[in-house]
Amino acid sequence: MRDRALERALVGNFVIHGVAIVAMAALLLPMMPGGVASSELARVAAIAEHPWRFRLGWLPWQLCAVADLYLAVAMVRTAWLPRGPAIAVLVLTILAVIPDQYAQAVWITHGVALAGRDPDAYFAFERAIFPLTAGWGAIGYTFAALGWTLCFARAGTWSRVLTLLSVPLWGTMLVATCAPLLPEALRPSAQFVATANGVGFVMLQLWLALVTEQVLRRARPFEAHGRLARWRHPGRNPLARLADVVANSRLLGMIFEPLPQFAMRSDVTDIVYVNYLIAAEAAAALVPPGLELQRLGPDGEYALFTHLTFRHGHFGLALMGPLRRLTASPVQTNWRIHVRDPHSGHAGIYFVTNAIARTMPALAARLLTEGMPMHVPHRASITHTDKLRVTVDPGGGSAPDLALALEPCAIPVFTGAWAACWPDYAAFLAYCVPQERAMSTQPLKQRVSRQEITLGIPFEDCQPMTGSVESQAARAIAGAAEPLCFHVARGRFLFTGERHDVLRQ
Repeated sequence: MRDRALERALVGNFVIHGVAIVAMAALLLPMMPGGVASSELARVAAIAEHPWRFRLGWLPWQLCAVADLYLAVAMVRTAWLPRGPAIAVLVLTILAVIPDQYAQAVWITHGVALAGRDPDAYFAFERAIFPLTAGWGAIGYTFAALGWTLCFARAGTWSRVLTLLSVPLWGTMLVATCAPLLPEALRPSAQFVATANGVGFVMLQLWLALVTEQVLRRARPFEAHGRLARWRHPGRNPLARLADVVANSRLLGMIFEPLPQFAMRSDVTDIVYVNYLIAAEAAAALVPPGLELQRLGPDGEYALFTHLTFRHGHFGLALMGPLRRLTASPVQTNWRIHVRDPHSGHAGIYFVTNAIARTMPALAARLLTEGMPMHVPHRASITHTDKLRVTVDPGGGSAPDLALALEPCAIPVFTGAWAACWPDYAAFLAYCVPQERAMSTQPLKQRVSRQEITLGIPFEDCQPMTGSVESQAARAIAGAAEPLCFHVARGRFLFTGERHDVLRQ
């Protein structure tokens, strides 16, 4: 729980400092020393005419002080951070907050009143109050931030990029914070100080993002499958590299995850199921903590592994109505095993991996949901020639590979392991097709996530298929197991949203 407090403090610091930077640029710059006002008198007149704009502009910076203090307390309470430097961070933060917040409180009350009735008195007041927040308070925050650097570097939640960034960042911040305290004859212009602060705070945002990412990855390392599997876009251009950063970011995942999810709809076609009956122990290795495998057969020695690939039909928000015809129709492939939550009783599937042939939907699914570990293939297609052909080519990316060449066949007669699990093909379909609830777990949040998904497939529409099935990714899971395939001409895909249950382990 204490580690979670540190994570929340870092994410909150990143978000609040970002809001404060925007507030400075949008609200305060015409009213601040070294800002964009045409003259000093115009600057004071702006404060007098827009007092609540001035106060609103300072509010995020007051919240920054709260966020810095919360971070300092969280660092002291985090066992894996060095205790001495963490305590120093707390002391320095308290020493910074006192003059900084006193100055801001007086500035937005008495200062605003002076600006409205006596500009000369306001200038005298500002000369006295400005060094408290921009000088003494800012120096305290800067030395506390140097303590952040020491703590995170010594704890190993660090990177070479952070080292390279820290030198110009803290150097710039020290220049900006010391300047208001210099004798007037040596003091640089207000424009210089404002510019140095602007550059410093932009670099600080990058620094906070990078160090937060390191801390979050400490508890959320890359895994072999599922939501935390490493994403690699097949492209090699700058946008593809940017997509890699976004998709693999734990910080962006934490920021976007609380956003509401809306129902998604698609008129899907050419749904091709490829099913493998595999050893339960092999499938159990893929099950996330808190869920259990749906075991099959008299002794529970088997499990079903399936990958199904289909073509979307205008995949988009359900609320778009007829406008959904403007959206794309990419090919998607879902790779899954069957699981249940032993405490809630909910049954569904766990996605080992997914891929969709569009970058933006893949990023959205990856950042906004817990159960859809999307990747992007280099190429994906479903065609009807002499046979039904399905191709998923990962290229140099992290999507699974697949090559199918199938044709219709008679309804299979089950023997051996298949007969041990289901008496016939109809019973198999009754188990395989309705499993339309995707489930995953978030141990750090102590919850099970459920994505409710339906495809609306009648069992009688499931046409058995036979032919060539090639996939290194499938072989890595299913080994030499023989696939059982079927094809559905069309269905109605509907994602209704994500639900959560308490995780009990």
